[in-house]
Amino acid sequence: MSQASFENPKIVQEDLDILFIGGGMASCGAAYEVMRWADAVKAETGIELKIKLVDKAALDRSGAVAQGLSAINTYIGPDLDPADYARMVSNDLMGITRDDLTYDMGRIVDDSVHLFEEWGLPIWKTDAEGVRHDGAEALKEGIPTLKDGGKPVRSGKWQIMINGESYKWIVAEAAKKALGLARVEERIFIVKLINDKNDPSRIAGAVGFSVRDNSIHIYKAKSVLLAAGGCVNLFRPRSVGEGQGRAWYPVWNAGSTYAMAAEAGAEMTMMENRFVPARFKDGYGPVGAWFLLFKAKAINAYGEDYMVKNKEMLNDYPPYGQAAVPASCLRNHLMLKEMKDGHGPIYMDTVTALAKLREALSPKEVKHLEAEAWEDFLDMCVGQCGIWVGENIEPEKKMSELMPTEPYLLGSHSGCCGIWVSGPEDLGAPTTEEYDGVPAHLPKGWNWGYRSMTTVKGLFSAGDGVGASGHKFSSGSHAEGRIAAKAMVKYALDNKAWTVELDTSVEQLAAEIYQPVRTFLEFKDFSTAIDVNPNYITPRMLQIRLQKIMDEYVAGCSTYYNTNDKMLAVAEEKLALLKEDSLKMRAKDLHELLRAWENYHRIITAEAHMKHIQFREESRYPGFYYRTDKNFVDEENWHCFVNSIYDKNTKQWTCFKRKHVDLVDKSKLFKVAAPH
Repeated sequence: MSQASFENPKIVQEDLDILFIGGGMASCGAAYEVMRWADAVKAETGIELKIKLVDKAALDRSGAVAQGLSAINTYIGPDLDPADYARMVSNDLMGITRDDLTYDMGRIVDDSVHLFEEWGLPIWKTDAEGVRHDGAEALKEGIPTLKDGGKPVRSGKWQIMINGESYKWIVAEAAKKALGLARVEERIFIVKLINDKNDPSRIAGAVGFSVRDNSIHIYKAKSVLLAAGGCVNLFRPRSVGEGQGRAWYPVWNAGSTYAMAAEAGAEMTMMENRFVPARFKDGYGPVGAWFLLFKAKAINAYGEDYMVKNKEMLNDYPPYGQAAVPASCLRNHLMLKEMKDGHGPIYMDTVTALAKLREALSPKEVKHLEAEAWEDFLDMCVGQCGIWVGENIEPEKKMSELMPTEPYLLGSHSGCCGIWVSGPEDLGAPTTEEYDGVPAHLPKGWNWGYRSMTTVKGLFSAGDGVGASGHKFSSGSHAEGRIAAKAMVKYALDNKAWTVELDTSVEQLAAEIYQPVRTFLEFKDFSTAIDVNPNYITPRMLQIRLQKIMDEYVAGCSTYYNTNDKMLAVAEEKLALLKEDSLKMRAKDLHELLRAWENYHRIITAEAHMKHIQFREESRYPGFYYRTDKNFVDEENWHCFVNSIYDKNTKQWTCFKRKHVDLVDKSKLFKVAAPH
């Protein structure tokens, strides 16, 4: 590419009714669902909605399910109900979630799973004699589908086993078939949302650039689904050197969802929450199948079950410590006690688990499960297989180390940070609040019309983007995308006559997007070493600085996830300086331009995370982070949502409390009655 062409990108503009940003499970769900309603609208009224899905990667292997999965973690089935699911989510996230969102998603998530099976996803089944069959065998044996009464092999109360190396490919194929390839645009990185010129509280479109050719893309849109995943590589990772770049969650999740929503003026929620999964050391291999399917236990270096040894520590956190299954953060809390006391390494006792399975299962079943121990990684985390091979680990003979990872920000796994969205209209009891003259059913501020819409009119979210409602995982994110798409069609129709006007000129948008390119071209000859230049900073250098700040001051690995008000004040100062320096990032090619904008999104996300931890004066998630100056859970003062709004003009965050309300009875969760 010549310097002249790189400096002067082609400008592509498009007018849409509905724009989907992201290519993960949520957007695939939206793509599948939107055409069902759009086609019905066209047949009834003759109105054809202009719809497009834009992804910075390729739909077939985009998002958190890209490499595959060995289990679907959210399947309710006939023996449980959405209220049970809402209770579980609330307990695992220390009592602060939106029951309306989790219950609503729980009503349709099984339908998404049934669709996956219909599209070709192999799901493990149990036959009439109670014998387990993997997906291929189940098909061969003619065992009924889940929809027709087939019984899945459950690895846990909510999880079902699948042969999932092609999981994302199967779901993406259905999305593309429904949407049509002409409506899918890949390798376009959306980096900024645009508000309406005449109404700043309304979305008007988005702008991004191609990561394959020299072009800037501007989309005017009446409604936008922002579903670009969570945030990874915000903190310095445990894996360094040759392992640099390894992470548990997909490394391309750069906080774009949170940063773009915040800059557009959307109300954020629970951005203090993070997830610190315990995973196989160095490779970040998944542990769920080992704990749930193989019934393995984690032990310290001296063979002690630390969950039993340290169980009295759970009494410090009622009622969550008294739940039949303690919250994920509390299980980490007990593990960290062993590490701090010098009783590490922590191991997954694979040897004992497989030995016990041999006592209970036939040789054929044991052989199949041992193969699944490897396939679990091949489906989800190939690098862990490399570590097992390189360290001569045979799981039936040698245990493997466990380690809590660096923190991740997400809203669809065991985390609940994200955007505050409008809930369903048919849940809860009628209140004195009204929306368009219709009595509201949810607490004040939980519903304002269109389901899944943020506080910015026309801006919707799903999956990792929706806050206060974790444990969606893959199937729930797909279901949530479907819920949002239906509401977006209604919104687009209700606003068909509205004329979109961008609040920023095309020329200004193009200049802002390509600023790192112009910085490089202007100063590249100042020094003979391309990466050493007083006039710019490389995206790689800036990311290292960001990760160091977050790790050392905002409760990363190096401090055992500890922080306090003084450390957060230092982080605040350093992040402000880093934000200034981010304007000097260079981009010598399109790949660096991608990295530069990802880093900018990470900085905004980092600020939100830091400000929320600073505002919430308690340690709500022990094991995920500790405020050592407020090292307790304060149910009286902080059993509430912490929300925030960012002002893109002043660059200031405003944090505030929103009242928490239980819509589902939680007492069933606990060995003792919950106090709230």
